[in-house]
Amino acid sequence: MSKGITSKSEDYSQWYNEIVIKADLAEHSSVKGCMVIKPYGYSIWEKMQAVLDHKFKETGHSNAYFPLFIPKSYFSKEAAHVDGFATECAVVTHYRLKNDGQGNIIVDEEAKLEEELIVRPTSETIIWNTYKGWIQSYRDLPLLINQWANVVRWEMRTRLFLRTTEFLWQEGHTAHATSEEAIEETEKMLDVYADFAENWMAVPVVKGRKTETERFAGALDTYCIEALMQDGKALQAGTSHFLGQNFAKAFDVKFTNKEGKQDYVWASSWGVSTRLMGALIMAHSDDSGLVLPPKLAPIQVVIVPIHKGDEELQKISTFVDELLPRLKGYGISVKYDDRDSQRPGFKFAEYELKGVPIRLAIGARDMENGTVELARRDTKEKFTVPQEGLAEYVFQMLAQIQENIFNRALKFRDEHITEANSYEEFKALLETKTGFIAAHWDGTAETEKRIKEETKATIRCIPLDNKLEDGVCILTGKPSKQRVLFAKAY
Repeated sequence: MSKGITSKSEDYSQWYNEIVIKADLAEHSSVKGCMVIKPYGYSIWEKMQAVLDHKFKETGHSNAYFPLFIPKSYFSKEAAHVDGFATECAVVTHYRLKNDGQGNIIVDEEAKLEEELIVRPTSETIIWNTYKGWIQSYRDLPLLINQWANVVRWEMRTRLFLRTTEFLWQEGHTAHATSEEAIEETEKMLDVYADFAENWMAVPVVKGRKTETERFAGALDTYCIEALMQDGKALQAGTSHFLGQNFAKAFDVKFTNKEGKQDYVWASSWGVSTRLMGALIMAHSDDSGLVLPPKLAPIQVVIVPIHKGDEELQKISTFVDELLPRLKGYGISVKYDDRDSQRPGFKFAEYELKGVPIRLAIGARDMENGTVELARRDTKEKFTVPQEGLAEYVFQMLAQIQENIFNRALKFRDEHITEANSYEEFKALLETKTGFIAAHWDGTAETEKRIKEETKATIRCIPLDNKLEDGVCILTGKPSKQRVLFAKAY
């Protein structure tokens, strides 16, 4: 194994990068700003994808796929949308290269596209242009579509999983007969995201609304789930948007309602991305490497034999051969690492770095005593446990680990939500404690912008469960009816 990783307290950014690379999750591509997701990292994403896909289908959605390329003219149809994405768009202008005769490959100017194409940064425009042909009547509604895809947003500063030029995501795009139905859909999908974050990722989140300034480009309202990482910075883990009739009007998507009248369709869109991988890493991991909640761990249990000679190994392997089907019967993913090319200590360090929730070590003495050594990744505790009833014990232990990882993250989050009642207190907290700061704001974009420029803290959300209370804005002293959550963020 490679040497240990940089500690969180020493350099959090370096710690994160080293975990991503040394735990074999991803690496930088030769294409600037892009990443290669390695098999172990992709297997975690696949587990996320499978759970979310099941949840989407349970709530009535179907998967489809739309083009990667979007005609540039589509973007000009929704003004706020183009303003929001213009600086991040990659544009295809030609469709052919040629050799200039001197060994240089150049763009063939004769092969210029009649209309330039945008490489998909998000799909509202191409999808709503398509929906125009799918929707004529209220009988065609609601239309509940999800797409798993890659998108490209030209980023200047990139970080593996958190912000890359190309990334993977899902994007839901739904059409409804009424605003009430579209809003209900928007809120429902926010709940789906929150449930996934907390019950699978073990990451506690705050459900809230974005301010008008922070809304998705082209949305009337944006809902979000905000998570807190161990360095006290916030991370937006998912968003759900009420689009109103903006895109329906832009692409002339009308339907005949039950009264026989024509009306524009109401819309929502919602998405999460491989950024969730970054949240998973930063919310739980420690100075020894990755810590994975069991529900998303590709390997939930690893078994390492400790032996001298083939005879001892054979006895251990016979026991493991009987144990494996019992573990798998509980739905547990398990690996028996009997490689003779690496010593047990190497294997222990490898699986600790990769965040495997439970390690079972079995030696000759264990076989004599009818025991195994069990090590928990989340607490690093070790136990000697009986071989009898081991599968059920491991199954229950995995549930305890899942719960413990969540409770630990929840305790950290709750201890890092602090009220500030003055601008001086607010700025002091940003420098000393970090985390979420609950403070009054006068509701204006001007104040929001000034606070961001002066402190680099943004309004992460207006929590949905906010209690109303009279107060005054920390910056302007103007009246306020509720606190909002500020933080520095990824």
